[in-house]
Amino acid sequence: MAFQILKAAVLTLFLTQAIAIPYNTFDGDGFPACHNVSAILQPSSVDEMVVIVKSAASSNTPLRASGKSHMWYDTMCSDDPSTIIMQTEGVHGITDFDLSGGSVMIEAGVTFFELADYLHSNGASIGYALVNWNMTIAGAIAMGAHRSSLREASMVAAGALEIHIIDGNGTIQEIVRDENNDDWLAASTSLGLLGPIARVKFQIYPDFKVYAQQKTLSESDVLDGDIYGLIAPYATANLWARFQSTFSITSFEANTALGLLNSGKYLATSNMLAENLFFGIWEAPNFHDKTTDTAILEWPVYGWNYDVLIGGLYPDQLPEWDYHLNAYTLEMAVPVTLANALLKRVRALFDAELAKGIVMTATYRSGINIKFGRPYNDLLGQVHTAPGADWSKGAIMFDFPAFRPTVGDNLRFNEPFYHNLATTIINEFPCRPHWTKNTRDVLTQSVKNLEPDHLARFKAVREKFDPKGIFKSVVGEIIGVV
Repeated sequence: MAFQILKAAVLTLFLTQAIAIPYNTFDGDGFPACHNVSAILQPSSVDEMVVIVKSAASSNTPLRASGKSHMWYDTMCSDDPSTIIMQTEGVHGITDFDLSGGSVMIEAGVTFFELADYLHSNGASIGYALVNWNMTIAGAIAMGAHRSSLREASMVAAGALEIHIIDGNGTIQEIVRDENNDDWLAASTSLGLLGPIARVKFQIYPDFKVYAQQKTLSESDVLDGDIYGLIAPYATANLWARFQSTFSITSFEANTALGLLNSGKYLATSNMLAENLFFGIWEAPNFHDKTTDTAILEWPVYGWNYDVLIGGLYPDQLPEWDYHLNAYTLEMAVPVTLANALLKRVRALFDAELAKGIVMTATYRSGINIKFGRPYNDLLGQVHTAPGADWSKGAIMFDFPAFRPTVGDNLRFNEPFYHNLATTIINEFPCRPHWTKNTRDVLTQSVKNLEPDHLARFKAVREKFDPKGIFKSVVGEIIGVV
């Protein structure tokens, strides 16, 4: 009790001395997830998280929880400068491991790599419900993250058996999986609006190995082919337009790419050269042997599932954003039954630019990343089924990152193209946005495609968990649930 009183007093000091600092995305300085916040707090336990929430609630101060800031744009908080950030990376306990029962309990800040390493050392894994290493599992659940699969239940929330959320009164609500309960359906993609996730009871399996294969297909085979039939047989599968790799690159690769891509702000030929160079480099696997650090140069790649499905950072390499290879992005989900129509429409937009004499290319490490999602029912996820369109076979996610120049006004070559692309998809398809990969403008345009019934039901749960609205965000304001 004495500790809690002292901690609350310290937090009150933070809350009454606003300092108006930005809180950045994973891209770092100059890339605010929140433009102005009054404090960034770093609890080391769930108990401290509870104290922080109670202190914020008592003073009606906006609060947002953050893991590793896996954001692209300024949509994480509201624009209230009194907002405080609770960064959860220091709260990363893993307990109650039970392989025979198929579960483990993880705390708010546990990342995919931390859990994967722990489970692998104990002969277990989390199957296919996993995403990138630079995310916390709680954060991935809150934002509705996913692997790419039409066969497996690969939404991260699909692996959650219980989600423990600290509500707006500072009480931990233990929400058990129940697809007939709106509390569960809201918690599965909560956007952090119900409160910070304190713990997750997660489903686990005996560890296993997988093969990964990459094949180069002709464009016509995809655009005119059976896209569902191409993807559905595999546990996880993507389509990339032009190239793909993991995040891990050398300084030489990064500096070469940075100079070339900055030139591409002004010259289409630089982007064309970059695209071909990237494809040539990354047509081979970007995987290393974990024991020797030797590059693996041929497909297929065989190994433990999290090594092969996630990839990682290798010695003397860094992720591209640490070299200032940053990106703008756009991601929209469309029913997979409309996959051919979507990709042909995008192709037509590229062709329309070419008819003007403008060559558009892919300018980021993954090219255009085309992902897929098996249906998973919640209220705000990208792949839930609902009336109005046939989502029953799953979704195609069109994920288009593009290099953000570090020169001039930071806008891309032929910048209006990207905005026209977004608006066209939103206006012509029943699409749903990824919650952290779209601008405020794109999210605002997308509201008309969201299910009013789902928004209303989510809002009712939100008001029950957070009656004062202290967990508000720009996203919540745009979609009308706060």
